[in-house]
Amino acid sequence: MTYDFDLFVIGAGSGGVRCARIAAAHGARVAVAENRHWGGTCVNLGCVPKKLMVQAAEYGDLARDSHGFGWDFAPGHHDWAALIAAKDHEIARLNGIYVSMLEKSGVTLFTGTARFEDAHTIVVGPGELAPEAPVRRVTAARIVIATGSRPDLPEIPGIEHAISSDQAFHLETRPKRVCMIGGGYIGVEFAGIFQGLGSEVDLVYRKHLPLRGFDHDLRTSLHEAIAGRGIRQHAGRSPVAIRAHGGHYTVTLDDGAKIETDCVFFATGRNPNVGALGLNHAGVSVTAGGRIVVDAVSETNVPGIFAIGDVTNRMNLTPVAIAEGHSLADRLFGHGHPREWSLETTPKAVFFSPPLASVGLTEGEAAREGTVDIYLARFTPMRHTLSGRTRKTVMKLVVDQASQKIVGAHMLGDDAPEMMQGLAIAVTAGLTKQDFDRTVGIHPTSAEEFVTMRTRTRVTERSSD
Repeated sequence: MTYDFDLFVIGAGSGGVRCARIAAAHGARVAVAENRHWGGTCVNLGCVPKKLMVQAAEYGDLARDSHGFGWDFAPGHHDWAALIAAKDHEIARLNGIYVSMLEKSGVTLFTGTARFEDAHTIVVGPGELAPEAPVRRVTAARIVIATGSRPDLPEIPGIEHAISSDQAFHLETRPKRVCMIGGGYIGVEFAGIFQGLGSEVDLVYRKHLPLRGFDHDLRTSLHEAIAGRGIRQHAGRSPVAIRAHGGHYTVTLDDGAKIETDCVFFATGRNPNVGALGLNHAGVSVTAGGRIVVDAVSETNVPGIFAIGDVTNRMNLTPVAIAEGHSLADRLFGHGHPREWSLETTPKAVFFSPPLASVGLTEGEAAREGTVDIYLARFTPMRHTLSGRTRKTVMKLVVDQASQKIVGAHMLGDDAPEMMQGLAIAVTAGLTKQDFDRTVGIHPTSAEEFVTMRTRTRVTERSSD
């Protein structure tokens, strides 16, 4: 059978765009459909605008910290509308770059909502970007689903008064009081953004420490850092109701406590964007939570239909989606020579202030595989010996005792994400503690601590827990 395209990608986020571009570079006839934002969540409602807002929130700290160095800068009035306008201008520029990259690669662009008619037929109709778009029907030999995810809001009384990250990037004014629900990436980062820009923040999360899944020492240190910023934490709590009154809100927690606020922001997870795809028409299987089930090479239960990124049941991070898209395109059209990726050593970062970053195994995860040596450093970074700010940097190495390989590196402190990218190379390469020990440090830096930790802090025996 002759198809209109060799590959049709549904969704022009980071993973979908990479997959489409690489496939086209290999000579495939490729099309991509997008119904909302060229560039996807990361560029428009995620990583990129979020980090711009984190950077905006740090300027007040820099002004106050300057006093210890003899300057007399003082934080002025922050213009929220100016920040949002500048952010929107940059995002619009990036949107254009994504469209340009696809067009220059020879990819055919469809603006509209795509859905399956069958396993090889896609119908593209009106969408958010093109509400008057005509209905078009195309066929493809292979189809990639890269539609990402959307915020998940729980069903509690008054939930209609809450916002998610989608709305937070476009608030007309900065709320004076924010009740942030959720102790994951988004909740922690936006708590820092709003507090840094002058809002009073209450942070509510179900666990006893924020950032479930990260190393315990860093979670404990982050808990202290959040408190140090004046953010009120309500650990081990969940909201049960929201009541509106006069433009303000009362959030009731499951222990009966009440929080008065001007904005209720839920950051309690995301769900896969599959509702409009018509997966049943193609016979694609999903989990109970709606995530598309894929195998090791991103193929679904239907031959020729693939899924990458947050819509799947794997690691939901933008660089992982990009790696999956690149690898898939190479595998399908690159003559059997896919690029290799080390997804098990994917580094991750949380852009609080101070930021947190991690690569490899936590202490608990490593101990389930064998006895580990732990090296832990906690100190006041040089800048804050003069700034007067109470802020600690925490660095940790997890070392497999038998092989002496570094299997995990973790840090809370200034520039942690920048350092962790380099450390991720070392962990991926399987370098040992001795390799770190024989590396000369750069002085004076915080980074040199990673190669000067000589004294083992503790030994954690192998555990089956």
